[in-house]
Amino acid sequence: MKRRTFLTNTLAISAAGIAIGSGLISSNLAVAAEDPAANPFTAKTLDEVLKLINATDSKPSTDIQLKAPEIAENGAVVPLTVSSTLAGITGISIVVSNNPTPLAATFTIPEGTSADVSTRIKMAKTSEVIALVQTKDGLFSAKQEVKVTIGGCGG
Repeated sequence: MKRRTFLTNTLAISAAGIAIGSGLISSNLAVAAEDPAANPFTAKTLDEVLKLINATDSKPSTDIQLKAPEIAENGAVVPLTVSSTLAGITGISIVVSNNPTPLAATFTIPEGTSADVSTRIKMAKTSEVIALVQTKDGLFSAKQEVKVTIGGCGG
């Protein structure tokens, strides 16, 4: 009896894995009803992204630390760290103004969590990187120019 149960469970798990791997079951189906125009990750301009994430009126803040290399030798993997000492942080977003899709990342910060995120982003060319920090008191920002080199030359 145990052997039969084991074989049945193994077969079911294998079938599910094949269905997921082949695309028969996909997470895209769950979000198909969502309005694609309302997805900030598909926005093509900086202004469009800022409008979709309600960040058109962010205030510059020295309480946000944006750590990024001044010169990124490989635009495919640019390391970034954003941290802040502001109170009541609920989210952090990273926007790259000259990218084909400017919104690079968005993080939800649970209450009581340290606001310190690290990631690697892709940058198409030299651009201003903007860290947007959402708090209960409003939206704050910090900016840094990152120069992306192409084959050792500035681009």
